Amino acid sequence: MTEILSSTLASTDIRQADRVVDHPAWRTLKDAVETIRTWQAKDGSIDLAADGGPPGADVELEVERVISAVRELSPLVPHDADYHRALVVDLRRWADGGFGVPDFLDSLLAFQPAAERVDGRQHLVLFPMYTQNGNPDRDLEAVVLRVVWPEWLAELERTRYDNPLFLGITFEDFTSGYDTHSAVLFPETIAVREAPERFSWGAIFCDREAARFRRVTAAAVDILRLDLPADIRAMVDDQQRCQDAFVLWDMIHDRTHSHGDLPFDPFMIKQRQPFWMYGLEELRCDLTAFKEAVKLQADGVPQARDVQYAILFDRMFRFPVTGDRVRNYDGLGGQLLFAYLHRHDVVRWTDNTLHIDWDRAPQVTNQLCAEIEKLYRDGIDRPKLVHWFAAYDLVSGYLAPHPGSVWNKGPEALDLTQPPRKLVDDVLPDEFPLSMFYEALAKKLKGVIASTKGITAHSDSDGTERSAA
Repeated sequence: MTEILSSTLASTDIRQADRVVDHPAWRTLKDAVETIRTWQAKDGSIDLAADGGPPGADVELEVERVISAVRELSPLVPHDADYHRALVVDLRRWADGGFGVPDFLDSLLAFQPAAERVDGRQHLVLFPMYTQNGNPDRDLEAVVLRVVWPEWLAELERTRYDNPLFLGITFEDFTSGYDTHSAVLFPETIAVREAPERFSWGAIFCDREAARFRRVTAAAVDILRLDLPADIRAMVDDQQRCQDAFVLWDMIHDRTHSHGDLPFDPFMIKQRQPFWMYGLEELRCDLTAFKEAVKLQADGVPQARDVQYAILFDRMFRFPVTGDRVRNYDGLGGQLLFAYLHRHDVVRWTDNTLHIDWDRAPQVTNQLCAEIEKLYRDGIDRPKLVHWFAAYDLVSGYLAPHPGSVWNKGPEALDLTQPPRKLVDDVLPDEFPLSMFYEALAKKLKGVIASTKGITAHSDSDGTERSAA
């Protein structure tokens, strides 16, 4: 009778706690994960024989707390049941193997969040992983998220932008690896014994992207004394509008990596090449999203105009001055977009005030997209090294290379007897330094960008976190 009563009470508790993060087991899970993280090496393993290392019994106890919490929470997310069962097996296998380098391939393969995209659906995710733009170590991380899949987005994906692997998501809560600048959940970051033949999903936290965009854009607009049209100012002030813009932008950007006239050596395959090639690829995908947003605006899609200005402002204000200057390919793309618009008189920096020709901005931005697309089409008929130089010429036509650049001196300055991948060593860490304009802007935005660490839709304007409830 006691067992039946306990089971009934537990079921009642679960029905009442429809949000995973409101259930006491979530706090237990977070606490256990945070404890385990302190013991993990960069590769995710735990050295039980190290001086001062944790006793194996302590680690096993914390892993059992994790397993117990996952089992208690899993009924709240029944669509994750197969994944959670595989997760428990992977956790136990890790423990039985003495906590070596973790291998969670089986649970990764069981996690299929894009198979059925339902707006607002919760997922409880736990993996040993690194977080891009966050923690570089493969520590255990737990995150509760919700899917963003409104009907208007589902209809666009179904009819115009097929992307069955894409998932827009928002944060409910997370462990410390996501108390960072990371805004993605990608399967390739997870510790596995071998990479799957193909990945079946990729997820982006549009709430963090939107909140970060709003804070940085508002500061940049104030610093640069930019006069925003009323509808754009209203967008920057509206978290939901910005989230809608980012999830549409991301969906189109993501699919663009495999669409278009691509050179024979696809950019999505990991390979060694100069960082401006990655910068152009990311910019191409963003500008394709911009171009599609112009078409969608003409077709009456209300989110389309917001996408255009999310791309322009994030690319021009945040990307160039975020992160370090070592092979910063996203920063390079932002610099190139600004320089191109400046060269064509769409943006003007006059009397310490930034002016934008709002009417010409779509046309000229699409013009840059066309130049990059032509580079790609022509690249199909070029050897790799010739293509790299052609791309360098495009970028250096708008951005001044470092005075000490060997690549800027042309092919005769390089040892062309070496394979192309070896010539990458001659690329400077900061081949295209910031302009004086961006050097000044970087100093003024540095604190604002730092304040977006760990930001979500529930962050106050001063950067502190308030309860999502």
